[in-house]
Parts: sequence; structure tokens; C-alpha cells
Amino acid sequence: MKLLTSSLLKQFADVGCQCDKDDPLVIAKYFLPEGYWTWYATEYDPETGIFFGYVVGYFSEWGSFSLADLKSLRTKSLNLGIERDLHFEPTSFSKLKLPT
Repeated sequence: MKLLTSSLLKQFADVGCQCDKDDPLVIAKYFLPEGYWTWYATEYDPETGIFFGYVVGYFSEWGSFSLADLKSLRTKSLNLGIERDLHFEPTSFSKLKLPT
């Protein structure tokens, strides 16, 4: 699966830095099909390959993650890679239904 399309690159470029926004727009959602890890990307720097966004894992936090890391992650039991939610529509962070 292609994790970053030209359409997504354009959306990230159009939105730019959202560091001053209280309710940033989430552009893309990535997830591990086997488990509960999810990455909600709000920004992407094509020069460094680094995203910024909200990560739900053992605990949830805002932070940076790389495209290279997303591409390299595999599950142990089924050897599945990270997938992009093809049905995800960009939405403000406050409207996400996050696990509690």
C-alpha cells in the first residue's frame, strides 16, 4: 500500500504548519491492522520525511514520526505492515472519535 500519495502531499503542503492551531486538521490516518496503534498526521515535511501528529499506542501523545519508520514496521504474528485508512476524510482533531 502506498502510504503517501501525491494528493496527500498536496494537502499537507496546502495546510502547512499547524503548530499555532488549537484544533489542527488531521490529513491522514495510519494504523497497524493487528493491534490498536494509530497515527493521525497533521503535518508532513517532504524534505525530512517526518510527520507530526497524534499517536495512539500504549499511551496517546502528540509527536513526530517518520515515513521510513511507518514503512518498516511489521506485526510479529502475521507480518502485516502499516496501512493508510483509505476512507479517512481530513477532519479537525476535535471531531475524531479516539479511544479512551
